[in-house]
Amino acid sequence: MTIFFRVDSSIQIGTGHVMRCLTLADELKLKSANVSFICSEGPGNLINHIGQNGYKAYCLPSGITREDDRKLSEDILANHAVKPDWLIIDHYNIDTAYESPLRKFAKGIMVIDDLANRRHSCDLLLDQNYNKNGSRYNGLVPENCIQLLGPEYALLRLQFREARENLKRENNEVKKILVFMGGADPTNATGKVLKAIKMLNRPDITTYVVIGIANPHREGIRQLASQMPNTVCYINVDNMAELTVSADLYIGAGGITTWERCCLGVPSIVIVIAENQRSATESLAEDGVVMNLGWDKGVREGAITDAIRQLIGNSQQRKTMSKRSLEIVDGDGVGRVVGTMAKSSY
Repeated sequence: MTIFFRVDSSIQIGTGHVMRCLTLADELKLKSANVSFICSEGPGNLINHIGQNGYKAYCLPSGITREDDRKLSEDILANHAVKPDWLIIDHYNIDTAYESPLRKFAKGIMVIDDLANRRHSCDLLLDQNYNKNGSRYNGLVPENCIQLLGPEYALLRLQFREARENLKRENNEVKKILVFMGGADPTNATGKVLKAIKMLNRPDITTYVVIGIANPHREGIRQLASQMPNTVCYINVDNMAELTVSADLYIGAGGITTWERCCLGVPSIVIVIAENQRSATESLAEDGVVMNLGWDKGVREGAITDAIRQLIGNSQQRKTMSKRSLEIVDGDGVGRVVGTMAKSSY
């Protein structure tokens, strides 16, 4: 198969779209697919990171109109030696007006979305979010579009699937806390969480802090962490599954890391830092999978401290969260997605 991704990343967009597309790309590559990316050169983009992972990335100028963006993408696809089997679009600012004209340049179009707020012209739609409304895309996609909905299709890297196979969770006490607020963290929620942990005054608990690849606050975070006992900083790690499985409690944002935490059964406190994280996080909290503190801007450091203290003192709650997390994500989602793509090749 020949595959093209149209996906962007930036400080404001975040890194999640590109990271989940890279996970899917890696799985497709294992099936001998030829994979390329089309990305805008916005500030904080991951174009170099895509190249470092072995994929060609065609660059679009930042700040251009959506129509010019589409025309440039059309030219890239039209001039490619082989007509792509799939064009995969993961972008909140793209809808049917962009997608429909590109149909003649790809055999099939797949859309990755989790907002269900606009129409798409696609043959396959993936929404890996936790949502009890299974008909949310009806009327937004063609009637013959295959819909893959829910965390059973979560795009998780191989390292998480392997860690799941050897998983042993005790949840007896909290000795290690992992903090990761996403690849960009534009509001510096990481700093707020570290201050909350400092207020705990528990030097017996080790804190691991992961700073994302596009985080603009890294120096301030590192300085704050250096003033706290038993606190270790990592930047852009490649062993996230190892860090996750070793944690007794995880404080993070919504988004793709939610499914990583669930896959490994780590009890988590979630702070919402983007609109697309809100609905799934609220639903997960209602079902006892996570503890949701709400929007970052409205979360006080003291509320984070209280939430951590509550979970530290309630092993049964942590065990319940762990059990429910493991039930909704098994780590095999990317295989299911690629299998569906292979069966549905045009």
